[in-house]
Amino acid sequence: MKPEITVVVSRGQNHDPAERTRDHEIADRLSARGDLEVLVVPHLNDLPANAASLAALRQRTGPLIVFAWLYPRAAHWILDRHKIAGQFGATRIQADADAKSADQTPSDSPQESVERVVDFRPLPARSIYCIDLRDCTSTDAVHGEVERILTELGHGAFRSSVGSSEGNGSRPWQAIADDTQRRWYPVIDFSRCTNCMECIDFCLFGVYGLDESDTILVEQPDNCRKGCPACSRVCPENAIIFPLHKSPGIAGASGSIDGLKVDLSQLFGKPAPDQHLGQIARQERARQLAASTNPSTSATSPPQAPPHSDSSDDLDQLINALDQFDL
Repeated sequence: MKPEITVVVSRGQNHDPAERTRDHEIADRLSARGDLEVLVVPHLNDLPANAASLAALRQRTGPLIVFAWLYPRAAHWILDRHKIAGQFGATRIQADADAKSADQTPSDSPQESVERVVDFRPLPARSIYCIDLRDCTSTDAVHGEVERILTELGHGAFRSSVGSSEGNGSRPWQAIADDTQRRWYPVIDFSRCTNCMECIDFCLFGVYGLDESDTILVEQPDNCRKGCPACSRVCPENAIIFPLHKSPGIAGASGSIDGLKVDLSQLFGKPAPDQHLGQIARQERARQLAASTNPSTSATSPPQAPPHSDSSDDLDQLINALDQFDL
C-alpha cells in the first residue's frame, strides 16, 4: 500500500485577506480531489518546537507537498530542523522565480568537491516538495503541479480509484491551530554546510552549538538578535538562511549572497566581495552587541560613524542602509 501524501498549506503572517484567500483556495481545490490529506497550519517560521502542527507532521511518514510564504530552501530546512526530513522534491511552479531577485548570483561554475553535512547525515527516502505561495498566482497551475508530482510519485492510479468509488472524492481540509508569535532565527542548509564552525566562532549570542556527533546546529534560536543576519554573510558556503530577511539571497533563494552590495563595492573600488561582506557582518554583529549591553540603543537604528570616519566608512553605512530596503 502506498503511503498517503499530505499537502501542507502554511498561512501567511500578516492575516492579509488576499493571502488568506489564496491559502483557502488552494486548500479547497486540493482537498476536493479526495486522495490527499490537506492540513492548514500557521506560518512555519513562527511555530514553536512543541507546536501541534509540527507534531502532526512528524507523524506523517509519506511524501509532503508544502505550500508556504517562504523560499523553498527555507521551508525545507525549517522542517528539517523540527525533525520533519526528506529528500528535496523538484518543483516546476517556482522555476526561475529565484532569478527575479536582485541580490543573488547563481553559481554556474563547477563546485569544489567537499564533504557536506548531508553526506554523513543522509535524509530519509521520502520526498518533500516545497512551493513558494508567492508564486502560486493560479489555482489551476497549482493543481497541475500537484498532478505532475502525483504522477512522479506513482499515485495517479490511486486518485482514479478514489474518485470512482466516492463520487467527487471530496475530503475536507483540516486546520491546526497553534499559539504563535513572530520569530527571528537562522536555519542551516545542510546540503551546503561543511561544518566549518565559522558561524559558532563568529556569533556572540550563543545561537549555535554542537550535537552529539560534533555537527553544528542552531541550539538556542531565540538568542538570535532580531534583524541581525551577520553570520549568514560570513558563512563561506551560503548555508545559513534567515527565512524572514528581505534580501532573497539571505532568506533562502538559490545562489549566493551577492548582487547589489557587491556591485557597489566594486564600483567604488572596495576590497574583494567576500572581504566587504565580512566587514558588513562585523558591523551588524557589533551593533547588536551594543544594543544588548545598552537597552537604550535601538538594534534597528542606523550604524553611527566612528570618530575618525573616512569615505570608506560612509560607504559602509550607505550599504547597510540600503540593505534595510527590499530592493
